Amino acid sequence: MYIAAVILSALLALLSLAAGAPKAQLKGDVPDGLVQKGLSATMVRLIGLAEVAAGVGLVVGIWWQPLGIAAAAGLAIVFLGAISFHAKWGDYRDSAARNAAMAPIMFLILSVAAAITLAASQ
Repeated sequence: MYIAAVILSALLALLSLAAGAPKAQLKGDVPDGLVQKGLSATMVRLIGLAEVAAGVGLVVGIWWQPLGIAAAAGLAIVFLGAISFHAKWGDYRDSAARNAAMAPIMFLILSVAAAITLAASQ
């Protein structure tokens, strides 16, 4: 079970860092589409910082499982927020936005799986 936990944690950490770093380093304003939906530049940066922190927590959590479990659970909460945001704005009904809106669902599943395998490998 430990090998599965390491693989899931590393994969989720890479994806989290790749998604969070550009948001955390956002310079200037957010694109107009996100401003109209109520996201400020500060909120986008905070989401990015949460994703980066969770990615770091997942990497450290490979050796200290309680931190990895907490990071995966925190990331699951971030992705639940993203799913509710996309649902609120109808991105799942819009064929042009649906592909981007599906990513948080897959990341949520991966976060839950990482938390479960980390907990089982203790």
